[in-house]
Amino acid sequence: MFERPQTGDRALLVRLGIGTPATEEELEEFRSLAHSAGAVTLGLIGGNRRVPDPRFYVGTGKAEEIRDQVEQLKADVVIFDHALSPSQERNLEALLKCRVLDRTGLILDIFAQRARSFEGKLQVELAQLKHLSTRLVRGWTHLERQKGGIGLRGPGETQLETDRRLLGVRIKNLNARLDKVITQRETTRQDRKRNGIPTVALVGYTNAGKSTLFNRLTGASAYAADQLFATLDPTLRRIELPDARFALLADTVGFVRELPHELVAAFRSTLQEARESTLLLHVVDAADPDHVARIAQVNSVLEEVGAGQLPQIEVFNKCDLVAEPGRIELDEQGQARRIWLSARTGEGTDLLVAAMGKFLGPTIAQCRIRLNPSLGASQGRARARLYAVGAVRHEVATESGEIELDVTMPALALEQLCRSEGIPPTMLEFG
Repeated sequence: MFERPQTGDRALLVRLGIGTPATEEELEEFRSLAHSAGAVTLGLIGGNRRVPDPRFYVGTGKAEEIRDQVEQLKADVVIFDHALSPSQERNLEALLKCRVLDRTGLILDIFAQRARSFEGKLQVELAQLKHLSTRLVRGWTHLERQKGGIGLRGPGETQLETDRRLLGVRIKNLNARLDKVITQRETTRQDRKRNGIPTVALVGYTNAGKSTLFNRLTGASAYAADQLFATLDPTLRRIELPDARFALLADTVGFVRELPHELVAAFRSTLQEARESTLLLHVVDAADPDHVARIAQVNSVLEEVGAGQLPQIEVFNKCDLVAEPGRIELDEQGQARRIWLSARTGEGTDLLVAAMGKFLGPTIAQCRIRLNPSLGASQGRARARLYAVGAVRHEVATESGEIELDVTMPALALEQLCRSEGIPPTMLEFG
């Protein structure tokens, strides 16, 4: 009988090349994932196969080699950089006599450590339970066979069904709670849309420097570290643009090669910030030798979540590490296509702010609004709403009792506000 150990972080890593050999970049990313999860890496076993083995994924000979290494190094867990089927995990654990974790389980563990918000924790738990629901039999191997004879008929199937039922109930409750959170987020987004406040989302491969750039542009103190998935929960902050304009900047979860589909599905509401944005800033690690493939992988995930058609500017970060100056590259229409900068030193970030201001410029209106409180309560409500969205730059009370407000705000929001509060065009002076 094999009892799965529940503790220990001494890990042996396994990464095969299926069809083609694994690249050094893929191996390094795998090591970084294991390190981000808190694993103490004892070694990495590689190899090549034309197709995965249906029983062990790695083949019988390679599985026995892994078992010998587990015994020699006293590993607590073997982590595969592949998606294993439930039966493959069970067969490997029976042979290796230790815990076996696949790529999906590893990323889920990292996400569980990083989640801070209520929504993030719900999403991680939901993804974990859905992943676990297909692997319950593995945890009950000591009870799954019904034995013959008096006193030997095990209750395994009954316990298994009980666990499945409890998991189903918990998943149903989590989905219901997430639906409420998603509804609240959608209400907030609709309010921003009504006020015409543009949103710019930072997207990109994990560890490309999105959070560092976010902090540099907004003056925030979001957690940033040289590790994969340092940021999980979306963060929004106001960013000042040229001519006293502003937008909201969203820092989103980073993407990764072969991001498990259940994670994409679980974090669809989080990635909604990217899907509903006016502009995407695609942050690229300029020092990554495989950055071309990373760009393609990020764009693939954006397509999957419905954000593939949004306008984007490629932001090549860490230009200081590749001895490139901060600069801006334009397309045929004169719009920014690519910007080289360093979020760490700040070089080139002014070019990015200017490019965002130019892109969002047509949606911003600057005018003077004359309000007359004697005409009704709508005049006071309009003034309060303008202050609430931070649109008022200057206010002057005239001798006739009118209030003159110098306003800078999205044109659509100004039009909607004037319509809802009954402010005629004669009270607006553009210039």
